[in-house]
Amino acid sequence: MANEKMIKGARILLECLSRLGINEIFGYPGGAVIPIYDELYSFKEIKHYFARHEQGAVHEADGYARSTGKVGACLATSGPGATNLVTGIMTAHMDSIPLLVITGQVSSSLLGKDAFQESDIVGITVPITKNNYLVQDIKDLPRILKEAYYIASTGRPGPVLVDIPRDIQLQEIPYDEFNKIYENHFSLEGYNPVYEGHKGQIKTAIKMIKDSKKPLIIAGAGILKAHAYEELKEFVEKTNIPVAMTLLGLGSFPGNHELALGMIGMHGTTYANYAANEADLIIAAGMRFDDRVTGNPQKFVPNAKIIHIDIDPAEIGKNKLIDVPIVGDLKNVLTDLNEKAPKVSYDEWLKQIKKWKKEYSLIYRKTEDDILIPQEILSEIDKITKGNVIVATDVGQHQMWTAQYLTFNNPYSILTSGGAGTMGFGLPAAIGAQVANPNKKVLAVVGDGGFQMTFQELMLIKEYNLPVKIFIINNSYLGMVRQWQELFHEKRYSSVDLSYNPDFIKIGEAYGIKSIQLTNKKDLKKHLKKILESDEAVLVECIVEKEENVYPMIPAGKDVSCIVGKRGVLENE
Repeated sequence: MANEKMIKGARILLECLSRLGINEIFGYPGGAVIPIYDELYSFKEIKHYFARHEQGAVHEADGYARSTGKVGACLATSGPGATNLVTGIMTAHMDSIPLLVITGQVSSSLLGKDAFQESDIVGITVPITKNNYLVQDIKDLPRILKEAYYIASTGRPGPVLVDIPRDIQLQEIPYDEFNKIYENHFSLEGYNPVYEGHKGQIKTAIKMIKDSKKPLIIAGAGILKAHAYEELKEFVEKTNIPVAMTLLGLGSFPGNHELALGMIGMHGTTYANYAANEADLIIAAGMRFDDRVTGNPQKFVPNAKIIHIDIDPAEIGKNKLIDVPIVGDLKNVLTDLNEKAPKVSYDEWLKQIKKWKKEYSLIYRKTEDDILIPQEILSEIDKITKGNVIVATDVGQHQMWTAQYLTFNNPYSILTSGGAGTMGFGLPAAIGAQVANPNKKVLAVVGDGGFQMTFQELMLIKEYNLPVKIFIINNSYLGMVRQWQELFHEKRYSSVDLSYNPDFIKIGEAYGIKSIQLTNKKDLKKHLKKILESDEAVLVECIVEKEENVYPMIPAGKDVSCIVGKRGVLENE
């Protein structure tokens, strides 16, 4: 039919994203995605945020996803544009973040011919995606996008990449045919996440809880992925079992709750680590016993039987032998546990934990001079925000201090690169979170090292009027590396000195952002509340003590008996 309405592949992409509920996308244009950007020009259902580097775009999509529990989306061109996404894809993959990553590719006829800006991004990202696709037929595009979204957001979430050659973007099919194809159901052979926990295993778990004298829950990011934070709270309050959280599990249970023990692991609270060491039962919920939590896996929780609940069967027994595996969605498993949750008295255990919390409550070093201490800045931020804030961090000492000194009472309130430890993550993640949560207060807490990796993304804050507050903790060092060099390499400070930093205030102002430098405690008291209550973006450079260390600390590969600085400071300070 001569007047039949046609639709291009590029438009199909946008139509599918919109129907799947994706209304924002972060991207950077280039030759292989010009057809997509041409369609974006008039497609009002999706707002595009123009990143200033592809790594920024993928971290922004990641921050969007972490702060909402929804799928984040990003877009880049072929070749170097696509490869610039790799670090961000790996960051999302390590932390099980649902992303839909769209890349342009050279035309199908040029594939494998070393064409201009050709790269095998599908091959490159196989180890760091949950799945990926190279689109070879325009009629496959709707199914592929639906599959990609489904895979990214179900089971154990993760990034999925869809690579679309330029000729596919420009090809056309009838609009009615596209609609029919889109409505077709798809089946994914071999992909069938288990959502219901085994009833027999749940029954065994209930008996173990009844028989336990010193139980402890270790809550990980899986609670947040499953949107199971209400069920966790109900379970804790029914059973009176205390909760320690992994770094990525912070916010899965209210940090100000009397049964909350804060973060566990290398830089976790001493009382959380002591509780794990003394517990006779561990309920591991959506955590994977990674090395930053366990230290020495053989000596981790030496007295405990372990119930491990996870939707990914590959994690069960991978890093730690366990007693009762429960494979299933945490929301469903905790609902089942709540129906039969026993009421047991753990009075003696809770008294011991209360004693530890009092004895090893976190403090920071009090100085007689006026030099700012990083922990004090974060503690003061916490007092003002009262836990009602979303905080994105970079990676390093400031990341650990943020986890230690801020109270995370709400889910999706700390956004940080856990598994990958990606420097440069904090600022773009905060931008993505602010886009997703326009009415919430969003902070970026970054170091002077990591900030310099992605600070070009400041332009989005100005362009889209995003009221992000950026706190640069400037100690003129790569602080965490310096700390390890101090503790384990006899203070041989090799290539960690950042004395030749740029003028961060001028950088902020160059991007049109109000910028202020805090150099002492008087400045902090005078300006902090105004900064946090401001309706506009503010960049805050905090000049802090240069050689402050993060404590408590369990050295890598060691156990609880090796904790240094049990209260957050060395015993002689």
